[in-house]
Amino acid sequence: MRALFWMLAFGALSALGGGVLGVAFNGAGVPLEYLQGTPFDSYIVPGLVLGLVIGGTQAAAAIAVGRRSRWALLLSSIAGAGMLIWIFVELAAINEYSPLQTAYFALGGAELATVFILLGILRPAINLPAVRGSGG
Repeated sequence: MRALFWMLAFGALSALGGGVLGVAFNGAGVPLEYLQGTPFDSYIVPGLVLGLVIGGTQAAAAIAVGRRSRWALLLSSIAGAGMLIWIFVELAAINEYSPLQTAYFALGGAELATVFILLGILRPAINLPAVRGSGG
């Protein structure tokens, strides 16, 4: 659960930071040409979605995991899936590639895989000690 917490906390902080950069600095150097063919003429709306929706779900999940809430794994799966969807939509909409997209796609995938391991749906590739008293 600790690894899941740190992945989510990182995802929350970076999405919130990216959202602030998108809104306050209109993409912070990302060319506006990337938005051609999208419904957006600035990075304000995408920045709000990134910061509030993606960052918000990542933060809510991190808080739930930290508190060992019964909703922690559900919120974590929503946050991980949201991160994957964000990257898919971004790639489809702007038709540009950055290695950061791969990194954040991997983060969302790792969050989901960790949830599936904790639920017993997946088995880790390495033999990890059993988690005891994880709450719920």
